[in-house]
Amino acid sequence: MIETNTACILSSFVVILVFIIIFIILIYNRIIQLENNINKAWANIDVSLKQRSNELPNLVNIVKAYMKYEKDLLVTITKARSYLNQVDDIHKKAAANEIISESLKSLFLVAEKYPELKAQENFIFLQKRITALENEISDRREYFNDCVTIYNTRIKSFPDLLIAKMIKVDKKGLFKAREEDKKEIKLNF
Repeated sequence: MIETNTACILSSFVVILVFIIIFIILIYNRIIQLENNINKAWANIDVSLKQRSNELPNLVNIVKAYMKYEKDLLVTITKARSYLNQVDDIHKKAAANEIISESLKSLFLVAEKYPELKAQENFIFLQKRITALENEISDRREYFNDCVTIYNTRIKSFPDLLIAKMIKVDKKGLFKAREEDKKEIKLNF
């Protein structure tokens, strides 16, 4: 009888242990999946930034022909584009991205002064393409922030936080606009 009880206790212990191990593995895999979603979301932002960066020279060249004296704006866009292509740090890329976005808004506002430019087919096409890319980047930023929020919530929630501490994962930062990027753009004509 004692042997049967011991065997029963031992088998119960093994079942509980197997359950705990499976539970830990499931939580671990979910944390890794969420972390990979964050990396994928950032890579998608990076792809859109690269597309925009590749198409900007065409837009700038078309606009240059019409706006020879709007040099500062074009120089700012070109420098920010170059910097964006050189850096790997997420925060530096985000800062360069914001400079380009704000400069593009200014560029489109300045283009309003040139009726011939606004009617020029290449400019219209590129303006629409850049606007579509800006919207895509915005959507991808939002998705990135969603992934980060889900991840951060998960690693701070019980019981996942126990596994997160064991594998030493840290909270991830959201993609945020800088305060100066939130200010209204003022153009001097």
